[in-house]
Parts: sequence; C-alpha cells; structure tokens
Amino acid sequence: MSVVPNGRIERDGEGRPTLVITREFTAPIEDVWASVTEPSRMERWIGTFSGDPASGSVQFRMTAEGADAPAEEVEILACEPPRLLDVITRTPDGQWHLRVALSEEGGRTVLTFTQPQIDPVEAESVGPGWEFYLDRLAAAETGGDVAAIDFERDYYPAMVEHYRAALDAPGG
Repeated sequence: MSVVPNGRIERDGEGRPTLVITREFTAPIEDVWASVTEPSRMERWIGTFSGDPASGSVQFRMTAEGADAPAEEVEILACEPPRLLDVITRTPDGQWHLRVALSEEGGRTVLTFTQPQIDPVEAESVGPGWEFYLDRLAAAETGGDVAAIDFERDYYPAMVEHYRAALDAPGG
C-alpha cells in the first residue's frame, strides 16, 4: 500500500507553524461529527473518553496505542456541533492544541484538522501520526479494515521528507 500525505504546514500571523490535514467523506456532517465526538464511534479509530464534556474537560484514552495507554486530560475550548471541536490535550510530556472543523456541501463532508503552534522538530513525526489516525477514521467511516492501516510501513518514516519539505516551503 502506498499512502500519499496531504498535510501541509501554514504559518500564522506571527510566523508560528500550524499543521493542516484534510479528509473528505461521502457522508452527512452529523455522521462525521459523531465519529469525532461520540466515545463508541471514536473507539473504532483512535480512542475513547470518559467524563462529562459539558464540564469543559474529559479524560481521553488513546486505545489505538494499546490497552496500557495512559489517560490524557482534555480541555474543551469550543464544541459547536456539528462544525467545530477545539481542544487542548495535556500529558506529562506537554500539551497539544487540536482543532477539527467540518463543513458540508453536496453530500460531502470535509474535515480539516489543525494543530496550531506545532513544534517544528516534532512535525516530521506528528504529521505522519495524524495522517495515520485520520486514515483510520476514514476506514472506520467507510467500513474499511482499520487494522490494515500500518503506521510503520506506510506513514513513518515514509512521510518524514514530506513534512520536512512542508516546513521549508514558502508559508510553511
């Protein structure tokens, strides 16, 4: 299997890099929204959470990383169904700002994933990681075999050069 990366690096007004990856789905926006916000749907491709989102935070466990994956604290900055989920995840190693924006037109839903202020040193591994998870989401949405998606074979280190070049590109 040959996987082509589609992620890019954009710079904000202060020159800080933002990872941007898009995926298109032939599905209603509400269905894709459910796949990124409902624990049972999320578990098919990435993980699950516990707690009450209305409280502004939940505990997220990345079950795709194995049964022993530690829970992460997730602060919900914005949740505007079915269009925007904006969160900060916190682990002992630091925090990540993650945003999922959805739009729908003509029966197709476009998911735009962003990670603002990505560490340029980490971009070459974080970019392939999110490509991997978003492809798992696409497989889960279409009834594909999520387990057949292989990070080490198709994403990392295969996509490292793409993300290095994206950082060096104009605007990247």
